[in-house]
Amino acid sequence: MTISMSGKRGLVMGVANERSIAWGIAQALHEAGAELAFSYQGEQLKRRVEPLMAGIGSDILVEADVTDDASLDAAFATLAERWGTIDFLVHAIAFSDKSELAGRFCDTSRANFQTSLNVSCYSFIDVSRRAAALMPDGGSLITLTYQGSQKVIPFYNVMGVAKAALESATRYLANDLGPQGIRVNAISPGPMKTLAGAAVTGARRTFKHAETNAPLRANATLAAVGGTAVWLCSDAGAFTSGEVVHVDGGYHIIGMPRPDMMPPAT
Repeated sequence: MTISMSGKRGLVMGVANERSIAWGIAQALHEAGAELAFSYQGEQLKRRVEPLMAGIGSDILVEADVTDDASLDAAFATLAERWGTIDFLVHAIAFSDKSELAGRFCDTSRANFQTSLNVSCYSFIDVSRRAAALMPDGGSLITLTYQGSQKVIPFYNVMGVAKAALESATRYLANDLGPQGIRVNAISPGPMKTLAGAAVTGARRTFKHAETNAPLRANATLAAVGGTAVWLCSDAGAFTSGEVVHVDGGYHIIGMPRPDMMPPAT
């Protein structure tokens, strides 16, 4: 089945470069016929996003600092002025101090805990409320999570707690916004070679371990995550809400490594 997003418009938040999951989603939505706007935070990210969006014919780029109410108000006011309404929003924003994505979780600082939860979780709640105001006929909100929310992943630390909160927020938002015809879901890819993923200590070993032990013996691709996002944003996903959709080659079902990958018995 070919899914068409023709006539649908939406905002993609969190593109950092061409290897970003957010960019993989944007490409898939564009190829399905959707019209896209993008957000950025800071001039460095703006310079990275501009050539990417130009390549797919997008001309709406708004600055959106998710820790600043005035910035978000201005971003969504621009969308309202240009389009009036939107059909979907993709939230791919998370942050934690790289120095704390190493060592022990119990050494997490108060300041970084607050920052990580604010940027990685509360921002989705904040932008969802604003996006919902531009969805009079319903729509779809998507965020990105990771299995470190449910199981201990080495060095993922406070981000695991932030993603757990994000998944819970997804369910509460789905319940709040469902009566308006707005669906809210999270996509949970396995380890991916992205700028954000590289910040976690031991990322390469985690990527290889998941690839080796996943039932499909592979980690997700940007195209696979993008295809899932197209489904969730389209009419084909009209009755899916409050879900965490895993796109990880099945790794999340595994309790132990393959027998041939385990240390020999002594």
